Amino acid sequence: MTPSRLITLNKFILLSILVCASFLLQAHGVSAEDQATLQNGGLLAFITVGAKHMLTGYDHLLFLVGVIFYLNNFKDILKFISVFTIGHCITLIFATYQGITANEHLIDAVIALSVLYKGFENLGGFKKIFNTNSPNLLFMVWVFGLIHGFGLSARLQAFDIGTSQFLAKIICFNIGVEVGQVLALIPIVLLLTQFKKHSKYPIIYKVINWFLILAGIGLFVFQMIGYFSNH
Repeated sequence: MTPSRLITLNKFILLSILVCASFLLQAHGVSAEDQATLQNGGLLAFITVGAKHMLTGYDHLLFLVGVIFYLNNFKDILKFISVFTIGHCITLIFATYQGITANEHLIDAVIALSVLYKGFENLGGFKKIFNTNSPNLLFMVWVFGLIHGFGLSARLQAFDIGTSQFLAKIICFNIGVEVGQVLALIPIVLLLTQFKKHSKYPIIYKVINWFLILAGIGLFVFQMIGYFSNH
């Protein structure tokens, strides 16, 4: 890659970070509008809010982009997404039902690190820097699924959902998350499939995975600032 092209690439990455930052940092909150939806609606409202949360949960989606970027066929995509889904279903349902939670900033900071991790792994960071193979990808996707589910649980517990039909509400929220995940993945998979056919795919691959690394760092710093500012 020529120096001029490298400068252009770096500018593109920086601009992408700045443009997306406001969306990435604001998309994951608990809004009064969602609280009103849950209070005024039935179980269907929990499905709606769960789907909305995943569709606007850019940290979750960025991680999934990193996972899919590494895969080459639909069978593998289905396998890895299923493992991720099982992981976040376990912690979302169990942690919410048992009332297990942690500081949201710390949870989201770890989720940010999962985004950084996936970009780093996709770029061969373990081999280049540590001269070792990366950990088993399927296992790591499951582990990060558990962590992402804990973050989803923390969001649900931030709402006042009452005590009646408690488990049903948790399950409906989880169903909504899965619906939102499928709706988000369809265009992501289609777009990445088109990228892989492009003659500039190697450059696109590097740009997007560097974006994941920088986005992960930015989100991590933001969450840690939020954590320490409240302590």
